[in-house]
Amino acid sequence: MPKGTRKGAMWGFQLWANLPAREKMTDPRYRDVKQHQIPKVITPEGATVRVIAGDVAGAKGPVTDIAAGPEYIDVSLPPGKTFAHAIAPGHTVFAYVVEGEGSFDPSSDPFNRDEVGRNYFDMERPCSCREGDVVLYRPGGNTVLISAAKKPVRFLLVSGKPLREPVAWYGPIVMNTQAELRRAFEEFQNGTFIKRSAVAAGNP
Repeated sequence: MPKGTRKGAMWGFQLWANLPAREKMTDPRYRDVKQHQIPKVITPEGATVRVIAGDVAGAKGPVTDIAAGPEYIDVSLPPGKTFAHAIAPGHTVFAYVVEGEGSFDPSSDPFNRDEVGRNYFDMERPCSCREGDVVLYRPGGNTVLISAAKKPVRFLLVSGKPLREPVAWYGPIVMNTQAELRRAFEEFQNGTFIKRSAVAAGNP
């Protein structure tokens, strides 16, 4: 299990990926990924990228076989550096700022805009995101561009293929319809919700 400090404190992130209807009731599985199994890439621009899922510069993350085909990377960007990254067509993309401060909008570069504010001498970057901020990118883009100005920034960049299926969600269970949700909770209360194959249960 993960270990915290001597005082028992620790922090982390949970990313829940929905399953398509055809895989809702597949056997549960668990995989433990150690730190040394997560590849680290240093980009030519100076970003440090840890690849949890997906592929960055030929480095493949250890988390695979997820229905949404996610890319999940942990990026640390020094001051004055920029990180550009291609996104799979049609994928939903978001970033979560872990610490520091950065610009997640390419148009925040004043030299890329026809006008900023009321005059051309306004050089303020209007989209500076800080610790705890979430950036949801609009559909249709194929590249994200993040830059750090005077401070470094660390962020999680996550993308995945939309399932485009209805969602019925209550507590820890996500199904496609309210009827399925009710049935799932009935099975949960009866102790029959978690289904295991004979091999998974330990029977040859």
